[in-house]
Amino acid sequence: MTAEYSAHHLQVLEGLEAVRKRPGMYIGSNGSPGLMHCLWEIIDNSVDEAVAGNGDRIDVILRADGSVEVQDRGRGVPVDVEPRTGLTGVEVVFTKLHAGGKFGGGSYAASGGLHGVGASVVNALSERLDVEVDRAGKTYAMSFHRGEPGVFDDGSGEARPDASFTPFENGSELRIAGKAKRGVTGTRVRYWADRQIFTKDAAFQYDDLVTRARQTAFLVPGLEIVLRDERFVDDPEVGVRETSYKFDGGLAEFVDFLATDAPVTDTWRLEGVGAFTETVPMLQPDGSMLSTEVERECRVDIAVRWGTGYDTTTRSFVNIISTPKGGTHQQGFEQELTKQLRAEVEKNARRLKAGNDKLEKDDVLAGLTAVLNVSLPEPQFEGQTKEVLGTPAVRAIVAKVVREGLKEKFASTKRDEKNQVAMLLDKVVSEMKARLSARAHKETQRRKNALESSSLPAKLIDCRTTDVSNTELFIVEGDSALGTARKARDSEYQALFPIRGKILNTQKASISDMLSNAECAALIQVIGAGSGRTFDIDTARYGKVIMMSDADVDGAHIRTLLLTLFYRYMRPLIEHGRVYAAVPPLHRVIVINPGSKPNETIYTYSDRELNTLLAKLRRTNKKWQEPIQRYKGLGEMDADQLAETTMSRDGRLLRRVRMEDAEAAGRVFEMLMGNEVAPRREFIVAGAAKLDKESIDA
Repeated sequence: MTAEYSAHHLQVLEGLEAVRKRPGMYIGSNGSPGLMHCLWEIIDNSVDEAVAGNGDRIDVILRADGSVEVQDRGRGVPVDVEPRTGLTGVEVVFTKLHAGGKFGGGSYAASGGLHGVGASVVNALSERLDVEVDRAGKTYAMSFHRGEPGVFDDGSGEARPDASFTPFENGSELRIAGKAKRGVTGTRVRYWADRQIFTKDAAFQYDDLVTRARQTAFLVPGLEIVLRDERFVDDPEVGVRETSYKFDGGLAEFVDFLATDAPVTDTWRLEGVGAFTETVPMLQPDGSMLSTEVERECRVDIAVRWGTGYDTTTRSFVNIISTPKGGTHQQGFEQELTKQLRAEVEKNARRLKAGNDKLEKDDVLAGLTAVLNVSLPEPQFEGQTKEVLGTPAVRAIVAKVVREGLKEKFASTKRDEKNQVAMLLDKVVSEMKARLSARAHKETQRRKNALESSSLPAKLIDCRTTDVSNTELFIVEGDSALGTARKARDSEYQALFPIRGKILNTQKASISDMLSNAECAALIQVIGAGSGRTFDIDTARYGKVIMMSDADVDGAHIRTLLLTLFYRYMRPLIEHGRVYAAVPPLHRVIVINPGSKPNETIYTYSDRELNTLLAKLRRTNKKWQEPIQRYKGLGEMDADQLAETTMSRDGRLLRRVRMEDAEAAGRVFEMLMGNEVAPRREFIVAGAAKLDKESIDA
C-alpha cells in the first residue's frame, strides 16, 4: 500500500480474465452453489431450445472423472462465421461475454438466458471444456482450456483435463469430428470445473439436480430430462444412479406434486396475455446502439390450490428460470390475490361473521400452493443469478390476469366451484380469526410470574426455575403416570403436563377445531409461544418438550398425534431440536448375586436386548428372579425406578425428533394422518409382512 494513486495503478481485465478474477459476481460463490450454478447455465441453454420447440430430451451425466456432460437435441450452436468478430458461432458463444442469440435478434421469443455470459462464464471457470455440435450432417468440435481455444493431446485414451494442451496461435479451428445422421441436430457440452477457482469441498449435488430437473419437466410439458450419476460406480451401495422426468400436465401437475395437505379447492388455472412498451437500446446495422420504444408481450400462467394446512408454497418463474426471491410478478400476484379475496369476504361478511376486520396477506396465503410462470422477451433481472425480476410492467399484467381469473371463479354457477369458493372463504376468515385471537392472547402465552400463574391450565405442574435453557416439559399420558412422575421429577427444572388419552388428529381437523379442542389449546398455552404463523420460538417457556408415553402401541399412537400437532402448528420446536421422546425401559431384570452381595437391577429397552442379556447371564452361570417384570405402562413403575431410567439426567435416554426434510416429513404425516385412506392402506399392506405379531397389544 502506498499513498500514491495514479492511472498506472488501474487494471483493465479483458474478456474472460474478469470472470476468473471475480467469479462470485457471475455465479454467486466458488463453493457448491456456484458449481451448481454453472451447471444450471448449460442446462438452461438446452431448456431454452426446448421451449422454442426444438428438441424434446436433455441428458445430464455426472461422470466418474469429475466432469459433467449436457446433451440436447436442439438446433445446435451456430457453426458459421460471425461477421463482426470473424469467429465461428461456437467460439463466440463460449469465449465472448455478452454475446449470443438472446438479445432480441429473433432466435428466441422468450428465454432464460439473457446476458450472453452463461456459457462463456462456465468456459472461463473450467479447466477443460469440450463442445460438439451436430448440424447439416456433420459433427463439429472445439476444446477450451480455462476459456482459451486450442487442442488437447489425449492420444488414444479418454479425454482428461491434465492432457497436454496447445492453444491456437494464428487462428482458431472448428474441426469436423465426424458425421451426424440426416436430420439430427443438437449440442453436447462436457467440462471439468477448475479446482483453482472452486473450493476443495465443492461438489455437484445430485439431490439439487433432481429437484431442478423435476421442476423444469413440470414447467415444459413434454420435455424429458434424464439424469445419470456415474461418480460412485465402484461403490456397491450406491452404484450408478439414473432418474428420468417427463410430465404432460404442466403447472397444475406441479402444484399437485407440491401440495401435501388435503384440498380445499381444486387446482385453478389463471392464464392470460398482456402487452406493454419499454424503451431499450437496439443494435443498429452499423454497430451503434439507438434507444427505441418497443412493444412487448407478456404471457402469464398461474396454477393455485388451497389446502387445509397453513403453510404457503409459492414457486415463481420467468421464462422457466426460478426466481426464489420473487420480483414484480410475485408482487402483482400476491397483492391482487389479497385484494380480490378481501372484497369477496366483505361481500359475504354476514354469512361468514367476519365483522369489520380486514383480511391480511398471510390469511390469504395460508395453505396456498401456487406456481407462477411469466414469459416475456428480455426481462430485467437483478444480477446474473436472476433471482429477482425487476420489469415494472409485469406487476400490472399479472394482477389483471389474477383479477379476471378469480372473478370468473367467484361468479361461477357450477355447484362444485361454488362449494369450493365457499370453503375457501371459510378458511381465510378462520385464518383471520385465529390471527386476531393469537394476537389478543399473545401476552398470556408468555411465561407468567407467580401472581399470574393462575391463567395457565390448572393441571400443569410447573417447575421453579425461570431459566428456559434448563427447563423441561414432560407430556405424560394419564393421571396414573402423572402421580408417579410427580414423585420422580426434579421440581427445580422439570414440569409435568398430563393429557387424557389420545388428542385430536390435527392433520384432518381445521384450525378452528384445533383451537376449540381443550387438550390442544391447553398444550399450546402451556408451551407459551403461540401457534401457526404467530409461533415465536423465543417465547417458548421450556427448553425441552419431552413426550413420555407408554411403551406400547397406544403410546406410539399418542406420540404420533402429538408430533402431528407440533409439526403443523409449532414446527419451529422440531426445527430447533427441542422436541424429544422419552425412552422408558421395557423390562426389569433382578440378577441374584451369591452371599451377602446385594442383587443387581438391570433394565432393558427391547426384546432383543433382553434376550442378549439373558444369554450372557446363562454363560456366566448367573440366576435371575422370575418372572421378569415387563412394564406395560409408566404407572407400573415406582417413582425411584421412573426417575432412574426415564427422567433423571444422569441415567435416562432421550430420542430427539429431527426434521431434515420438511417436504418429505409433510408427505409422511399426510399419508399416516390425513384424509386420504388409500395411500395409508397401501402403506399398511406393504409393511404387514415386516410386523412382529408379538409386538401388538391385543
